[in-house]
Amino acid sequence: MVSLAVDIAGVRLRNPTMLASGILGISGKLLRKVARAGAGAVVTKSVSLHPRPGYRNPTIIEVDCGFINAMGLPNPGVDYFMKEVVIAKEGDVPVIASVVGERVEEFVEVALKLEAAGVDALELNVSCPHAGAGLIGQNAELTYEVVEAVKQKVKIPVFVKLTPNVTDITEIAKAAANAGADAITAINTVRAMRIDIETGKPILSNVFGGLSGPAIKPIAIRCVYEIYRVVDVPIVGVGGICKWQDVVEFLMAGASAVQIGSGIIKGLSIFSEITEGLKCFLEKRGYEDINCIVGLAHRV
Repeated sequence: MVSLAVDIAGVRLRNPTMLASGILGISGKLLRKVARAGAGAVVTKSVSLHPRPGYRNPTIIEVDCGFINAMGLPNPGVDYFMKEVVIAKEGDVPVIASVVGERVEEFVEVALKLEAAGVDALELNVSCPHAGAGLIGQNAELTYEVVEAVKQKVKIPVFVKLTPNVTDITEIAKAAANAGADAITAINTVRAMRIDIETGKPILSNVFGGLSGPAIKPIAIRCVYEIYRVVDVPIVGVGGICKWQDVVEFLMAGASAVQIGSGIIKGLSIFSEITEGLKCFLEKRGYEDINCIVGLAHRV
């Protein structure tokens, strides 16, 4: 019997698929629905200390190769969201809370509240390409400072979500790991924009947004491969995953699990379809455990 179970810093997943942050993640009922659809874990939308209205419309556009969004991290604030965690936990899979803040102290306060609400792990969003907090993840020292501060206060695992919009993502990954990060999530969206040729104006109200979808998968694979070579913590790969073959590629690059975001436009059945595909692939190749292929591209 092939095992798809993985362990990410003590967070046990029945299979290596997670819902990515920012997708259906502001409602406990939707998170529960995703869990029951087959995801191994769910990640909430980024939660801040105070409510954020986000940017005005338009905030998302579809492009030939995916989507560009500039939502502005809208959320009701951590005090409101704590009750959504209780509902999300009814899905019986790990709930990972995405945390965002403008200052170190905000990251810590939100993290402590979400830990008290019962989440299984935290994912520090230091990498949003269209919000001020994203600048943290472009600086190794700031990343270290945020991660260290949160790690000193919480007892649950801390993941750190990195941006590809840097010269060398390995330097940021090493800073996060050295500060105590239990896992690295790579990558967030790629900074992008579109212009309306009829008006000559940028389409998104924020001008710039984050590109997601199949176009960024090769970038994400490269980042995971590079990070795997320089840190000794688990990596969660994300970016452009639409089918089981994409997951295999991420795992071979060095990811221990993956997150699916834009891919759910195909429906929540994507989680069960991917796990079935993974089982068939492993059985065909003679692997009994999915962990056998993690980092394979570094060994052949």
